[in-house]
Amino acid sequence: MPKIKTQKTAAKRFDRTGTGKLMRAKGHQSHLRRRRSMRAKRLYGRKIEVTTRGEQVQVERLTPYLK
Repeated sequence: MPKIKTQKTAAKRFDRTGTGKLMRAKGHQSHLRRRRSMRAKRLYGRKIEVTTRGEQVQVERLTPYLK
């Protein structure tokens, strides 16, 4: 059985936690951050869970070996 190729762009954007949850970064963090509150800027550093089942299936199909 041949190996399945991983989509490298998707592998860079998603992480898997120790319990198996898929995590992604939030958007809107590239520029125009000086008008944001310190709390909002601090929360941009955290990742949030991919919640919808359809998106989880897509990411798992793109990154079969994501750890």
